[in-house]
Amino acid sequence: MCLGIPGQITAITDADRLTGMADVSGVRREVSLAPVADGPLDDLIGQWALIHVGFAMAIIDEKEAARTLDALRDLGEAQEALDAMAEGQKALEGSQ
Repeated sequence: MCLGIPGQITAITDADRLTGMADVSGVRREVSLAPVADGPLDDLIGQWALIHVGFAMAIIDEKEAARTLDALRDLGEAQEALDAMAEGQKALEGSQ
């Protein structure tokens, strides 16, 4: 099953590589913005996107993001994905 979790794009990290930082329920993660980059990258800052395996797959509005996060929390699936992302972040921080 594929799971896209809403995250808010907070910064552009490498314009040449089309990457940015996304905040997914408090977990910050670098993601590829290539699938949603159809204009100036700075226009994406503050936007909500569905994040799947490190890619911003689609831009969504804030209300849809909130509804989706609520539904995922209710199902319990988001917590598993967020735990895995947090573990990945810890591993990255430990390797630096």
